[in-house]
Amino acid sequence: MAFKKKNWIFNIAVLFIILLGAAAIAAPLIAPHSPTDQHIEKRFSPPDSINIMGTDNFGRDILSRIIYGSRSALLVGIVSATIAVVIGMCVGLWAGLGGNIADNILMLFMDSLLSFPTILLAITVVSFFGYGLVQVMSAIGIIYSPVFARLVRAETLAIKTESYIEASRALGTPILKRVVIHIIPNLLGKVIVQYTITFALAIVIEASLSYLGLGTQPPTPSWGLMLKDAKNYLIQAPWMAVYPGLALAFTVFAFNLIGDTLAEKLNPRVLR
Repeated sequence: MAFKKKNWIFNIAVLFIILLGAAAIAAPLIAPHSPTDQHIEKRFSPPDSINIMGTDNFGRDILSRIIYGSRSALLVGIVSATIAVVIGMCVGLWAGLGGNIADNILMLFMDSLLSFPTILLAITVVSFFGYGLVQVMSAIGIIYSPVFARLVRAETLAIKTESYIEASRALGTPILKRVVIHIIPNLLGKVIVQYTITFALAIVIEASLSYLGLGTQPPTPSWGLMLKDAKNYLIQAPWMAVYPGLALAFTVFAFNLIGDTLAEKLNPRVLR
């Protein structure tokens, strides 16, 4: 019964992400106003029939900025998590299939990255590459690649001892073919689960860096930038912080819920 209830919640989370993605793609068609047009005479207007979520300190429509801000959030999530997967899988497979020397060196480097606080490391990488959305995506991808590297390495070490891998090796199957046919398909389940969790974390990191002025740069809409603009007007115009904050919270919650549910569904030890 509990699992069915979680399936129902999982379906809602998936629907929310689909709607968010559709809104991001169709932003020019569904946004009621331009996200960058300033109307000083309408600054701090509360929610009404024209500006459903009110306006900010420059008179910009908050709903339109949230819709366009979803583009930055989802783009960062997709690109960052993909970079982390590619780097992590290459390193993890190399460490798991290589000798002890390669394993020790690669994992030492990955562990050294994990030893730094996430935000501090993100600020360091962004400061090195420069400020902007591309730099943020690269930084987040590098930061979370050790998580995938450790996961893939652990799974590879377990899978390569299976009898069908030993049989494939005995038949003279090239190592690259064994990796593509046998190893990668058997570890994709856990990688996909980690991908959804990393997606959510990447959105949070991007919002945090944008809040600090290191991520998405104005006038490009970003939920983190919107929260930064709202910090000085929490009493005067609370809607400036409430709506982008809810958009960020619901998006991260949906991806985390999807990741947790997939982890249960793909785990053979969980009773259904």
